[in-house]
Amino acid sequence: MKNKKYGLIGKNISYSFSKKYFTEKFKNLGLNNYSYENFDLQTIEEFPSMLESVIDQIQGFNVTIPYKQEIIEYLDEIEEEANSIGAVNTIKISKEGKLKGYNTDIYGFEHSLKPLLKSHIKNALILGTGGASKAIAFVLKKNNIQFNFVSRIPTKPQTISYDDLTGTIIAEHHLIINCTPIGTYPKIESSPEIPYEFMGHKHLLYDLVYNPEVSTFLCKGKAHGTNIKNGEEMLRLQADRSWEIWNS
Repeated sequence: MKNKKYGLIGKNISYSFSKKYFTEKFKNLGLNNYSYENFDLQTIEEFPSMLESVIDQIQGFNVTIPYKQEIIEYLDEIEEEANSIGAVNTIKISKEGKLKGYNTDIYGFEHSLKPLLKSHIKNALILGTGGASKAIAFVLKKNNIQFNFVSRIPTKPQTISYDDLTGTIIAEHHLIINCTPIGTYPKIESSPEIPYEFMGHKHLLYDLVYNPEVSTFLCKGKAHGTNIKNGEEMLRLQADRSWEIWNS
């Protein structure tokens, strides 16, 4: 039986959830000829030569920070939702070797967020403007939640700076989502520089970080009575959606 390989494209990804998750999944499903590995690229320009070396076996990739946007130029086709937000985190490779991009972060975030939404949550702040933030914005728009991005260098529409975050703004935005890698292992003491003291029990803090389980961002919010959610469920949901796409 032909070996089938899948993998994760990213930078400095030895910590990643995906390899462990899919390796265990293959074992549980009895797929002994399936494997999953990390493809740690220091620049996206390394992608073509890496792909050439594995193209005979590879069935698909996941894509993580910082290449969810940069990978698009290397694809043959892109699914509609992924194209509309300009970010890809899943690639399916056809028998002919064609690469098609998808975004399963949309599915993962929406299905992990919706059970937590309360009627008073009408405004959100998205911390960060990278590839992951685009999927988050797509889901918020779909669910009629107004939002602003927060960036160190606010050059795009609907974007404000961290210095602009007053107590009033925090009080009016009951959903705050960290889409930056700040606080990820091993730099677990770090957290986005926002005024946590203006948060309360009506706030929901959602961190795409999953290692550690409770980041400093979530700890600081919880200390002021907020509800909190880390990114592990989103990751599992998007991974399972990737698996469905690869096998469709």
